[in-house]
Amino acid sequence: MTATPIQTAPDDPIARQTLALAGVFQAAAVVDQLARTGQCDERAWKTLIHATVDTSPASFETIYGGHHNNLRQGLEVLNAVVGRDRTDPAVLRYGFSLLMLMQKLRQQPQMMDTLGQRLTRIQGQAEHFGTTHENVIASLGELYQDTISTFRQRIVVQGDPGLLQQRMMPERVRTALLAGIRFALLWHQQGGRRWKLLFQRGAIKKTLDRLN
Repeated sequence: MTATPIQTAPDDPIARQTLALAGVFQAAAVVDQLARTGQCDERAWKTLIHATVDTSPASFETIYGGHHNNLRQGLEVLNAVVGRDRTDPAVLRYGFSLLMLMQKLRQQPQMMDTLGQRLTRIQGQAEHFGTTHENVIASLGELYQDTISTFRQRIVVQGDPGLLQQRMMPERVRTALLAGIRFALLWHQQGGRRWKLLFQRGAIKKTLDRLN
């Protein structure tokens, strides 16, 4: 995906939680960009898709392409959140909604199995067509619609109605949301919990300062 050398992720649990949480907020920022402008940062987009499609990553860092700079957009958003700087309210809403939906997903083992099975098939599709091919994006968007979108509490994306109705735009937005769920699950797997966020704000900020 990128020529950037692999950089081993730190063993520190807070650092790994921070990187995973950056992935959640990167997805949130990409959703907002797509909805408002029809465009998004290409590196951020490719990183999200790569993380979603790679169902058997060789290591923690390969999930996001081997270097934390692939999560730069999410790290910047997260830095603003923990620093209490001005943050786009839509991006905040999408990010924390993704964490909430991840918790609901964890209570649905059958849906988790469905996601795993279909993502494995989509990975084969990506190997054939290329990770960012529109066939892959269409499949990922459909998977989100068939699973996460069925929850009673759903993420309502706000933006330019004309852009949101353009060809492949709904699929792209849903794909970014699915990537956010993937990173939210990674954050939980690394010990991340919503109730801890308030108490870990300082530790997260120190990690973000090291990653700058």
